[in-house]
Amino acid sequence: MPRFCLFFVAANTGLLYINVDLPLLLLAVVPGLLISYAIFRADKYDREPLGPLLLCFFMGAATTVPVVLIERWAYGWIGVPPFHLGQTAILAFGILAIVEEVAKFLLLLLLVYPRKFFNEPLDGIVYAVLIAMGFATLENVVYAGRFGLHTTLVRALTAVPAHLAFAVIQGYFAGLAKFDPPNESRLLLRGLVLAILLHGSYDLLIMQNLSQWLAVVGTLALYGCLVYCSHLVRDHQDHSPFRNNDDG
Repeated sequence: MPRFCLFFVAANTGLLYINVDLPLLLLAVVPGLLISYAIFRADKYDREPLGPLLLCFFMGAATTVPVVLIERWAYGWIGVPPFHLGQTAILAFGILAIVEEVAKFLLLLLLVYPRKFFNEPLDGIVYAVLIAMGFATLENVVYAGRFGLHTTLVRALTAVPAHLAFAVIQGYFAGLAKFDPPNESRLLLRGLVLAILLHGSYDLLIMQNLSQWLAVVGTLALYGCLVYCSHLVRDHQDHSPFRNNDDG
């Protein structure tokens, strides 16, 4: 069976080396691609150009490399695994959530937010999700190479949907901010802070070692959040300035 060897160069921190077979690689990649396609289809009144969508996806993926290196350093500093709840909270909120959400937020602001094709509130969600799915997809490949089938399956049902939820929250407020200049900074900050808080809370529940039931609670809360996110997508769809044009 064909195997794929992927290398990521990291100065002074070693080489990220991933060796996966084709079925495992597909399992790692397909969830992010399916979600990307679904959000593309949700943008039904004024579809985004393919170029910016691909740019967001691949730049999101590229961001995984420095983020993984920062997180590796953090694990070494805090200790692996973090045995105390305080250590876990620092890792979940202070490292994982902040580093990942700020990285994705900066990509959104730099790549697409000022552009003319960002011309309706839903575009904030669309581009935020494409960035997040690029990030989640390469992150999945890294985990697949290191931990194998079981972890990849679990992440397909948890970590990837979690990145979707955080991106929808962040993108929803970016979409509002773009077309509300007086409140732009406040709305952008609100989206970023909410994404960080949700990300940190989810990671804390999943990573803590007090009770497995707390991890179950975290997973159930994630799927509840996804239901709420579907309403946010629908809200921006309903308020699309292109909706009447499409209906006509």
